[in-house]
Amino acid sequence: MSSDVSLPNIDSDLMDKPTLEKCLPQPAEHAPRILLLYGSLRKRSFSRLVVEEAARLLTHMGADVKIFNPEGLPQTDTDDGNHPKVQELRDLMMWSEGQVWCSPERHGSMTSLFKSQIDWVPLNLGGVRPTQGKTLAVMQVCGGSQSFNTVNQLRVLGRWMRMVTIPNQSSVPKAFLEFDDNDRMKPSPYYNRIVDVMEELMKFTLLLRNNKDYFVDRYSERVESAEEVSQRVNQRAL
Repeated sequence: MSSDVSLPNIDSDLMDKPTLEKCLPQPAEHAPRILLLYGSLRKRSFSRLVVEEAARLLTHMGADVKIFNPEGLPQTDTDDGNHPKVQELRDLMMWSEGQVWCSPERHGSMTSLFKSQIDWVPLNLGGVRPTQGKTLAVMQVCGGSQSFNTVNQLRVLGRWMRMVTIPNQSSVPKAFLEFDDNDRMKPSPYYNRIVDVMEELMKFTLLLRNNKDYFVDRYSERVESAEEVSQRVNQRAL
């Protein structure tokens, strides 16, 4: 390593020096708020049944959970965003501190219904990114043998939405064999994996939810903000 440790390209006033104290979780008075999304409108939707199992686990762990029902949500670009289902979804996005996404795999991909839910969420709502810094767990159900195409795509989507996607994930093959006549998931390694994923989601959410602004605070954006302020001041001085 060179002995020259100078940083001529850095604005030292805007450069952060991370410390353990800055990274420590901050206390919160309410339970972790988790939003769950699924990707099928079938009467016996296995992505919905998996989400309902996940919601029971999260509730047991102390979370405040809400499941969004996508029935009636219009396709993107067919409405101006004032549709009640669109407003409901956006309000839940803002409310949540963590999320669970579960989609069936169809033609090797997430369903159009699931993608439509994400596409209705703009990157900014009133100047605030509605998903930035929120935690995310991704899951999928398969009609046949186990696949990871959909969870891999959901990870890419979560990163694009600036979410903290946890390392663990769940993929349930032949989902029609994993539920009993009461639509409850049978004991199995696949069920145990869902427990693992929900535990991990809760841990990451508790760590990050009240400190997410620090973890997603970026030097490049602080520099840009400073330049914008300078331009406004200079314009007023003209």
